[in-house]
Amino acid sequence: MFYKLAQKVMFQMDPEHAHNLAIGGLKVTGNSPLNCFYAQNIKPAPVTCMGVTFPNPVGLAAGMDKDGESIDAFYAMGFGHIEVGTVTPRPQPGNDKPRLYRLKPAKAIINRMGFNNKGVDNLVANLKAVKSDAKIGVNIGKNRDTPVEQGKDDYLICMEKVYMYCDYIAVNISSPNTPGLRAMQYGDLLDDLLSGLKEKQADLANQHGKYVPIALKIAPDLTNEEIESIATSLVKNNFDGAIATNTTLNRDGVSGLLNSNETGGLSGKPLNDLSTKVIKHLASCLNGQVPIIGVGGINSAENAMDKFDAGSEMVQIYTGFIYQGPKLIKDIVDLYRTK
Repeated sequence: MFYKLAQKVMFQMDPEHAHNLAIGGLKVTGNSPLNCFYAQNIKPAPVTCMGVTFPNPVGLAAGMDKDGESIDAFYAMGFGHIEVGTVTPRPQPGNDKPRLYRLKPAKAIINRMGFNNKGVDNLVANLKAVKSDAKIGVNIGKNRDTPVEQGKDDYLICMEKVYMYCDYIAVNISSPNTPGLRAMQYGDLLDDLLSGLKEKQADLANQHGKYVPIALKIAPDLTNEEIESIATSLVKNNFDGAIATNTTLNRDGVSGLLNSNETGGLSGKPLNDLSTKVIKHLASCLNGQVPIIGVGGINSAENAMDKFDAGSEMVQIYTGFIYQGPKLIKDIVDLYRTK
């Protein structure tokens, strides 16, 4: 009931203003008695993925808490893991505003945020301040003004700085809102990136005595041949996981709706089937050698089960969470427990 009232108020505001207000409120209340308005007692449903045991298989996707300001609040809601970011080596403002649009009839969102964040050093400070036992993933990216050919350096910088303060690292090369970024999903650029990250991972594991898995986040706008090529690179480089998928440039299912012509990545309910299709093909290519975290369009517990059936070991929610509220976490965990 509280969430529906809050949502009604928030949906009268500019989307980005509402988002910032929500994150600010959660930051303040995360470790206070006021978290009773959203805290949930979710019965554990442990799952081990990438060598890490999570309390349940439902995570918060990257993009909601870019700077890791409200991790304790999301933990109180019952998320099995919280993925923060995307973070870049240096702070950057992102793309020009407005850059976030609701498509309410479709339960969808279009964004062209452009990796707006306060930089990796700020994120590390926030990670150090976390008081809960949340399982944390850090989603890393490159700065907009870093040439694609030098993009690997940005990922390595971020990886080294966050390594000791998270449970896994997600490598974002699939956002449609940073020019040229998706080119890193293919061929020599991809192999060079993955091998470089694995080499750095081995060095950091030896240095710190802690192995932190790394996962690659891919786009939904891929051909079968491109998915097969990515799968080959993941296996070849002994990557720990794959996250499928990011937002889409496709506008199927939203044509004609207010804001549907805005540029950027589409997320939410219309993405569900496309994302599940990519997961299914990726899973068939990986043949169990690399675990998959499924994300994209999950608007119900049944949508999440489709992701599990397609080959995901865990799932993440974002836009569905905005439209459905924290209850979606509990609904998915409860249905997952009956599998």
